[in-house]
Amino acid sequence: MKDGKIFRKIKKKLNSGKRLHFTLIDPDPKKVTVEDVKWKAKQAEKFGTDAIMIGGSTGITRKYLDKIVKTVKSCSSLPTILFPNGVDGVSKYADAIFFMSLLNSRDPFWISYVQAMGSVDIKKAGLEVIPMGYLVVEPGMKVGKVGKVKLIKRNDIKDVMGFALAAEYMGMSLVYLEAGSGAHQPVPTKMVRKVKETISVPLVVGGGIREPEQALERIKAGADIIVTGTITEQNFERMKEIIHIIKSFR
Repeated sequence: MKDGKIFRKIKKKLNSGKRLHFTLIDPDPKKVTVEDVKWKAKQAEKFGTDAIMIGGSTGITRKYLDKIVKTVKSCSSLPTILFPNGVDGVSKYADAIFFMSLLNSRDPFWISYVQAMGSVDIKKAGLEVIPMGYLVVEPGMKVGKVGKVKLIKRNDIKDVMGFALAAEYMGMSLVYLEAGSGAHQPVPTKMVRKVKETISVPLVVGGGIREPEQALERIKAGADIIVTGTITEQNFERMKEIIHIIKSFR
């Protein structure tokens, strides 16, 4: 499968030596209103984020997801990339979708079955597909529970290296190390470093990154893309600082 336009832009930036920041917006109406989403998207673009990921919560209807994606598109020129939690995480109005396999789930449903259920809808929607190996590290939080994950322990470097390399060998374009939304600790820097030394595809790191120093440590360790979500809901000025420090790294 050839790389699509959005992923080519991502790789071009990375190949030029830049490190990227993606803003994750959870479309859960219990957390954000449409007006909140509009404001967040505008601010994220103003601060210099590189893309907006949309997804995360369970129980979101496609109709409501469509509304959120169209809202983001109406006020931002940034790429919109779906971060689906299931078959209802597909919207034809987005630019691309992370086609993820939760590789350390105990349940085959999250490894390959839900992907098969959604693949035809994704093709019909005309979305750019970006294959991603998704790995959940302790503490894992809600995604660990919902995805029935056998969490990778924070000191288990061998296992995470094996999963990450397997993702690359299976043809995935990205590897994502995830500590879980709201995690009290991000993915350890040693784990980030060892995975980056092992794979040749871009490495995404997210979950629990609330401070600029935490983002910088993981960029220095080899993360190509930092994702922040919870801080987007709690402290936009802190997210601005995180984006600035990522953009300043060379």
